[in-house]
Amino acid sequence: MRALLDLIVGDPLADRSVPQTGVTARLTVFVAAVMAFLAVIALAVSLTTNRVASIWAEELAQSATLRLPADPVTADALLLSALEVLETTPGISTVRALSQDEQQALLEPWFGPDLPLDALPMPQLIEIVADGDGYDVDGLRARLEGQVPGAILDDHTTWREPLLQAASRVRLIGWAVILLIGATVAAMITLAAQAALAANVQVIRVLRLVGATDTYIARAFVRRFTLRAGAGGIIGAILGVAVLALMPQGDASGNLLMGVGFDGAEWLWPLLIPLLAAIVAFFATRAAAFRRLREQT
Repeated sequence: MRALLDLIVGDPLADRSVPQTGVTARLTVFVAAVMAFLAVIALAVSLTTNRVASIWAEELAQSATLRLPADPVTADALLLSALEVLETTPGISTVRALSQDEQQALLEPWFGPDLPLDALPMPQLIEIVADGDGYDVDGLRARLEGQVPGAILDDHTTWREPLLQAASRVRLIGWAVILLIGATVAAMITLAAQAALAANVQVIRVLRLVGATDTYIARAFVRRFTLRAGAGGIIGAILGVAVLALMPQGDASGNLLMGVGFDGAEWLWPLLIPLLAAIVAFFATRAAAFRRLREQT
């Protein structure tokens, strides 16, 4: 890190001894800006997906659904028995039987509004919300089996686990994209540095004749590309944050597209991206510069 700071401060005389690199410098800024922009978007999508999945998983973990048999003869008796069992179970904070209209609204996306649900036997659904400590799922199932025959308790485990797995994979994909972006920046800046060194072969020879060391020569190129990559990273990060600011804002737990962005300490990531771009450029240019100078010896 000290070497990087020394390069940023740099030696003005060493920087002036190397001619301007022209198009390679502009390409360095452009590539760094584009990659920083993509990194900000990829990070925002990854972190938002993980955040929303955590909210959904927590809600699913606190809620459950009890389904009673669709038998008109015993429906009322089963409902009373089920409510009695649930209301006396430790760890359950709220119990609510869904109305027929609510159950019909749940089925409309699957069957449409024109299906005559009134003529069909529909099972009674009961919404269960646990308190902070939760309840004994196996014990509740045993009580329901004895007192409410045919009742089925769905604790949403089959929904929660795939959701967490999907969020974990999206997070891994996001970090993989960031690594690929970093590798792309390193490759492009390496090529640009090699092109700049090749274009200044005569200048390098003259510098060596007057006593300049390879470290002195390399520092000018490394400083130049490091600063340009950092500047491009700043531009790309600002553009990425601006695009995220234009996204629709709202409750991300209801709609993922309404909450893409950063939250709390996550805002440190866009600030770190230009620094990371400069660090990648520093090491990539340094390796390319010394390798090229050895070849020209």
